[in-house]
Amino acid sequence: MSEPLRPREPKQVEEAVAWALEQGKTLELLGHGSKRAIGRAAQWDATLDLSGLMGITLYEPEELVMSAKAGTPLAEINAVVAQGRQQLAFEPMDYGPLLGGASGAATIGGAIAANLSGPRRIKAGAARDHFLGFTAVSGRGETFKSGGRVVKNVTGYDLCKLVAGSWGTLAAMTDVTIKTLPIAETEQTVLVLGLDAATAAKVMAAALGSFADVSAATHIPAAVASDVAEIATAGTAVTALRLEGVAPSVTQRKAVLETLLGPLGALAVLEEAASRSIWRSIRDVTPFATGTSRGGHDIWRISTAPTRGADIGQALADKAGGDVLYDWAGGLVWAALPRSDDAHADLVHPIVAQSGGHAMLIRAPAAVRAKVDVFTPEPAPLAALTQRVRKGFDPQGVLNPGRMWAGV
Repeated sequence: MSEPLRPREPKQVEEAVAWALEQGKTLELLGHGSKRAIGRAAQWDATLDLSGLMGITLYEPEELVMSAKAGTPLAEINAVVAQGRQQLAFEPMDYGPLLGGASGAATIGGAIAANLSGPRRIKAGAARDHFLGFTAVSGRGETFKSGGRVVKNVTGYDLCKLVAGSWGTLAAMTDVTIKTLPIAETEQTVLVLGLDAATAAKVMAAALGSFADVSAATHIPAAVASDVAEIATAGTAVTALRLEGVAPSVTQRKAVLETLLGPLGALAVLEEAASRSIWRSIRDVTPFATGTSRGGHDIWRISTAPTRGADIGQALADKAGGDVLYDWAGGLVWAALPRSDDAHADLVHPIVAQSGGHAMLIRAPAAVRAKVDVFTPEPAPLAALTQRVRKGFDPQGVLNPGRMWAGV
């Protein structure tokens, strides 16, 4: 493969795509590469490295809006908004530890392209819900814009929802605009000890349906909890519920949870520092990171209805072994399965399909990712629609072909 193409200006991105079209080449879209190992291990003719498109171009805290070039590191954005006592409420995870890379390497463009979302997903939504506008270059070599720089934007088609989560297969983003929100004054986490996954799912649903206004809910089985520093000495499974806001409100809502959950067993509380730390661990799935005892396992990320998460986790544990961790009140299942020649894809996809969910293979050797379905196969009508959309943006299949599905 030739040296990567490294544009420094949006116009050069357009020129790079035009070159690929003229030469009949395909392009891999890349930021800092923190998520490069996710997706099918396809072959591309050249790499379009967008990490040179850096810099925050607009930040108006009073308007809750920020614009930045797509290659701007998330760490830089987080630092700037933190100075204004704000945050990216969709809480994007850092895939570095899980994939054996460095922490803090992600870019804002990559976070949007992957539609990242952390534990606050159940309250604040995913990246696409905070994505206000962008400028991009399509696979036709044409620069286009969508959305705007205001929170209430209703002009034209909402292409933000389409591009978020497309993994660079529709367009190469050069600039993005996102919504920012205030950071909570404080937080605490209520722990319920000793529940099994099925009971924990009911507890989390009850907590979310209460007046406690829970902003995150996770269940960590005992085998995994022993590798989470803040709860390692618990010696049992832990169900964690996060409360955020001003101190009097958090105190009052904690009392609501204690009244609701007290009859179920032992309770404990993590104060602010420990609470923030444990949710970073859950966000980045650090018990399954490459440097841990599960560092050689294949990792699946499964999204489903919260009521079905425990069933999926139990089925995978029974048939493949390994460990699971439940986020989003059971709606997100992280599964670390013993390494196999097909990453257990023939087991995972049918189980998830029966539950109406979606599975994505996050970590496995390249040889495995090249031959199995990394993303859950789409039903034929949806696959046909996906293909038509892809052809509309990129008729010659220049951008990241084969990244998500073979031949697409």
